[in-house]
Amino acid sequence: MLWLKRNKTGYYLKNYIRYYTPKYFYKKRLNQLLSAFKQRTDQEYIWKRVNYYNKIVDAFLLDKSAENIAKFYHTKHKSTYFFDTWEHLRLFDIAQRFAYAFGDVTYVPKQASFVKSRPIGDDNAHSVVLKLDKIRHYLFVNDQKSFTEKKNMLVWRGDTRSKPNRIAFLKKYWNHPLCDVGQTHKKKEGVPWEKDRMGIEAQLEYKFILSLEGMDVATNLKWGMSSNSLVFSPKLKYETWFMEGQLIGNKHFVQIKDDYSDLEEKMHYYQKHPEKAQEIIDAAHDYIKPFLDKEREDIISVLVMQKYFDLLKY
Repeated sequence: MLWLKRNKTGYYLKNYIRYYTPKYFYKKRLNQLLSAFKQRTDQEYIWKRVNYYNKIVDAFLLDKSAENIAKFYHTKHKSTYFFDTWEHLRLFDIAQRFAYAFGDVTYVPKQASFVKSRPIGDDNAHSVVLKLDKIRHYLFVNDQKSFTEKKNMLVWRGDTRSKPNRIAFLKKYWNHPLCDVGQTHKKKEGVPWEKDRMGIEAQLEYKFILSLEGMDVATNLKWGMSSNSLVFSPKLKYETWFMEGQLIGNKHFVQIKDDYSDLEEKMHYYQKHPEKAQEIIDAAHDYIKPFLDKEREDIISVLVMQKYFDLLKY
């Protein structure tokens, strides 16, 4: 089984080198990316994504809490969020001001801010999405086992702290014969659904992967959709750079009811109709493909920021 591993050592090494590299060595990078954009044939697609992440249309102001790039230091923030923001923010004038809200953001900020996540909907323009916490969220697998070769069961492992939706699921299905599910956080509560952690490679042995949102999006949604397993999830409420708001239930994943009452019925259906399962798996793979173009992802990132700075009033 081949799969893409998180290389945290390489991630931090690369980002610390980038952080301490004098601005002189990368000051041309912004113009290089903008020039590359002008040569591309997918400009319409790129602008569509830019305007999806950054929905601001009118000039706006920031309050006094906003800081400029020159005062944005890695020691003040959770490292992954800082470094993923700094990767493209460093290309702009250090006098530029911006607001941000790091972490699992499930609300819309009062002022236009860079965020990792936001509620899905039309009234979220103040949430300007960047590709953040990449080392944790952007893992895609190279699954060598076909859907029909896998175990006829559903798998899930995860943290349930402050996540009542996950506890509700486990209470209902922890001992179901078609489910191998359990909570794995370190605090032992003596509940019957406590189980050992299970690596991604082991989870790929199952036909069905459950994806449940936690504080915001579910970490396993992206690697699950890149596998040859079928992802099951209730209707999605939050989105990130992966544009979860553009995913269509029963096209890109199997959508189950919020109370999980139709889970067994849908599992039986796709066990009996593997060709229908494969259609969803193929659609999920097609959805993921555009995110694998590194140059395009970089171009979109800088255009999202540039649009923000262009509309900011001083």
